[in-house]
Parts: sequence; structure tokens; C-alpha cells
Amino acid sequence: MWGGADDENAAKTIDKALDVGINLIDTAPVYGFGHSEEILGKALQGRRDRVVLATKVGLNWQNGQVFRDSRKARVEEELDASLKRLHTDHIDLYQVHWPDPKTPFEETARALEKSVQSGKVHALGLSNFSPEQMDEFRKFAPVASIQPPYNLFEREIEKDILPYAVRNNLAVLAYGPLCRGLLSGKMTAEHVFTGDDLRKVDPKFLQPRFNQYLNAVQGLATIAEQHGKSLLALAIRWVLDRGPTIALWGARKPEQITAVQDAFGWALSADDMAAIDAVVAQNVTDPVGPEFMAPPARS
Repeated sequence: MWGGADDENAAKTIDKALDVGINLIDTAPVYGFGHSEEILGKALQGRRDRVVLATKVGLNWQNGQVFRDSRKARVEEELDASLKRLHTDHIDLYQVHWPDPKTPFEETARALEKSVQSGKVHALGLSNFSPEQMDEFRKFAPVASIQPPYNLFEREIEKDILPYAVRNNLAVLAYGPLCRGLLSGKMTAEHVFTGDDLRKVDPKFLQPRFNQYLNAVQGLATIAEQHGKSLLALAIRWVLDRGPTIALWGARKPEQITAVQDAFGWALSADDMAAIDAVVAQNVTDPVGPEFMAPPARS
């Protein structure tokens, strides 16, 4: 969905991540329709205990079309399939990928709580849930984390989800901290997305918005340079400094992992945060969120 990857590089990237001290890996059955979990399961054989392994549940697909499905039967089916693909007897963090409006949260939560009691799952998380939906789900099963989109350009969670996480002692696994590559600092207005790359339909990467975001990127890169850091390191550091947050950084080549070390050992000041806010506000006059990625309910 993000421009292609190959199995050999994926395995080498996992090796590099472990070498530099990354100890949490997040995946999902829907990524490659099981293929991501298979790659990860093979790469972690003999060293499974070195990582907190997070995957997801609650999506289904037919003829390549993805839809939400958190029925009890689907949860049980997905759990066993994920354990097999990942070559493990337990999942450390099992997250409901998207809320399913056609399945009562009680049904999903009780099925997942059963998986915790059996030892197949150690903790439960929710992804892309609102505070109201989390409240309802938590009536029936305990929750350890929430996974929303969060980066310098997509900040909706600051209104409600981030404060909710703080109040309820939830870890925030922020996905998209580089905003689908925008904050890598490597994109230009001439960049062309091909194949099944989801950015072909992402409003951020279509003109005239694309230029707005690229102009903001230039301003943010200047702030990063003042710290002697790359824009990528600034984007990751920003997420880490915003609260009880983990930055879920996607990489497909081992050399992309080495830069993670530049995000550690420093922090952004209040003045830095204000300067970042000013750059974004001045340049992105027509902002848009990640709503286009939401899968539909099942028919």
C-alpha cells in the first residue's frame, strides 16, 4: 500500500531494528492479507522474547476489498490464524483495528477477554476508536492502549483522545508519525506515486494541497537544522514529546532504521513547539486528515 517492499529487505529491516534496540513491532493481518505477519514470524524465530509483539483483529476482506468485521467468530478465526503466521503461542498486544458498527462492542470485548484468560493474548488495545467508543468497550474488557493517527500535520487526537489516554493511563501507539513519508524530507512536487501506493488517492499528496505541505516541510527542516537533526528525527521527537506516546515508524529497508537513533537524547522546548505550530499554520491553509483510509462497514 506504500509503494512496495520485498521480503528479503523486510527481514533485514527487522534484524536492524532489533540491533538498534527497538523492542516493539506492530503489524496486522490485513497488511498484505497475512503476508506481513508471515514475514515477521519467520524473522523473529529464536528471538521472539526480544520484542513486544503487537498485531490487530477486526478486519476482513473479500476479493481484495477490506471491511470491518469484529464478530466473535471472526475474532476467534483471526487470532488462531495470526498465532500460526507469527510462529508464536501468544500475542503481547492485540488491538481491534477499527470499530465495527454492526457488531456490539460487548460481543467483541468478551471474545477478546476470553483470549486473555486463555493466555493467547497478554493485553488488549483499540485502534481508531473515539473516547465514547472506548468507554463502551471498556465496560466489558480492560484496555491497555489506543492506536490513532498522529503527527505534526494530523493532530485531531489532541482534542479528545490524547487527554483521554492520559486520564485512563493508556499508552498511545501513534501511527503515521512521518505522515506517510511527507516528514521524511525526501519528497518533492515532482514525486509520482505508482502501482497500489495509497498516496495516489491521499488528499495531502494531490495539488494544490501537496505544495502547501511541502512548503511546511521546508520550514520544519530549518527548525530541525537548528538542533543539528534531520527533519525525520524532528518528526519522531515531536511525537515522543507530546505525551504517553510511542511512534510507530514504518521502514522497508535496513538503512532507514539507522536514523532512529537521532530521535533520542534530546527534547523539544516550548519555544520549539511554538515555532513548529507557526510553520504549519502559515503554510497549510487547507489541512486534511487521514479519514480517507477508513475501511467501510461490512455489507
